[in-house]
Amino acid sequence: MRTIAMSERLFLRVSLLALCCALALPLRAAEKAINIRLGTLAPRGTSYHKSLQTMGEKWRQASRGAVKLTIFPDGTQGGEADMVGLMQTGNLDAGLLTAVGLSEIEPAVTALQSMPMAFRTLDEVDYVGEKLRPQLEQRLLAKGYVVLFWTDSGWVRFFAKSPVLHPDDLRKLKIFTWAGNVHEYDIWKAAGFHPVSLETAGIPQGLLSDTVNAVAMPPFFALAGQLDAQAKHMLELNWGPLVGAAVVRKKTWDRIPADAREAMLKISVEVGKEVKAAGRAESEAAVAAMAKRGLVVQKVTPEVEAEWREMVEGVNDRIRGKVVPAEMFDEAQRLLKEYRAGKQAK
Repeated sequence: MRTIAMSERLFLRVSLLALCCALALPLRAAEKAINIRLGTLAPRGTSYHKSLQTMGEKWRQASRGAVKLTIFPDGTQGGEADMVGLMQTGNLDAGLLTAVGLSEIEPAVTALQSMPMAFRTLDEVDYVGEKLRPQLEQRLLAKGYVVLFWTDSGWVRFFAKSPVLHPDDLRKLKIFTWAGNVHEYDIWKAAGFHPVSLETAGIPQGLLSDTVNAVAMPPFFALAGQLDAQAKHMLELNWGPLVGAAVVRKKTWDRIPADAREAMLKISVEVGKEVKAAGRAESEAAVAAMAKRGLVVQKVTPEVEAEWREMVEGVNDRIRGKVVPAEMFDEAQRLLKEYRAGKQAK
């Protein structure tokens, strides 16, 4: 009987030890997991948010649980300048940012977005982007950031509370500009417009209170924010692309095992392609969806487009060197000429 009792106690101790070890394993794994905190203005539940969630799950699998992606959508971490500030201090690790936010890190990125009406087609956007990105990625890396993927959301269009066709129509309105972008504000002002600086999150209330009554953004974001309830008029003018990228602090990225980093970067690039394809398609679909509920789409004739181009040409000397670094402005323009010459030769 005594031998049986001793055996039972020994079995109990071994079982308890095994249970403790089993419980300790996930705790140790959780303690070692690298939590990458990513902020974005992308609304929760949109394709952008869902793509980031997919990327996070694939990262977890590729790293065998060593990496966890925590996403903060809806601008809950503030505007893009705020998010860049949080990354600089280590309170955020990553961000899905537009060129406006990225320019807080490296101003040269503005060459992809901040030259109104420079791009005539999305193929031109792709061509110039592919040529400039290696240089831009090196510049961002020198500032301490690794580019995970590049993307865009198609064309930015003007949404307004009253009809807009000619530049003078827009001059009568108060147009939203990103808070902190002093040069953009000054350029609008110098061209005879009435800019109002707000954070992106303030646009819905700004339209409601008439603090602003015109805003430039891709249709998809107007639909997601239901801005067409206030801004019922859209000018179908390709003002420029909304370009962005997902970036991560190099200090955070370097903590991840090298083999996992390689796999994760491949995943990120594929997700970026999906985000761009979805963003472009959804922007077109968004116009149709908003038109069904009352959005008035104003078409642009070649003559009207020429008016807008003349206006832009009048401020390009203020954009070059102030908004877009001069050498990047010139290089983007050179690449556009190169692309168009190649198309004509075919």
